[in-house]
Amino acid sequence: MTTASGRRWLAILRLATGFIFLWAFLDKTFGLGYATPPERAWIAGGTPSQGFLNSDSVIGPLKPLFAAIASPVSDVLFMIAMLAIGLAVLLGVGLRISAVVGAILMVAMYLAEWPFGANAASTNPLVDYHIIYALALIVIAALAAGDTWGFGRQWKSLGLVQHNRWLV
Repeated sequence: MTTASGRRWLAILRLATGFIFLWAFLDKTFGLGYATPPERAWIAGGTPSQGFLNSDSVIGPLKPLFAAIASPVSDVLFMIAMLAIGLAVLLGVGLRISAVVGAILMVAMYLAEWPFGANAASTNPLVDYHIIYALALIVIAALAAGDTWGFGRQWKSLGLVQHNRWLV
């Protein structure tokens, strides 16, 4: 059981984590000039997942696999995932599915950058920011962080969610 203070800190972690995903969507969609320059924005014809999957950032033995899945479909799925995870986590709803999808996505990106060996982009081969984000999503879902400063309680009371517990 968490304390009132602990629940508030979990809510802050949830909001910050949700904003990470929503910001990635916004920056890649509109080219806000942070990770994505305006000329590479999705709305300007940029390719968010293809750009990453075909970049020099993807190294290691899984590079052919990641290159094979780079397509316009992967761009759409990636952007839908960024938006859906960001909004769900910010709102505190659908945290289980967001944690599963988000953790899978983060582990895939971690493996794409292949943090093992001399050419690794990561400064830590075991725990980098992708792993931290995945763990944050899992903690947020496991501890029902959407119930504090979010719509988690209301979401869980919906009939659809009551009959489909995986939507919690």
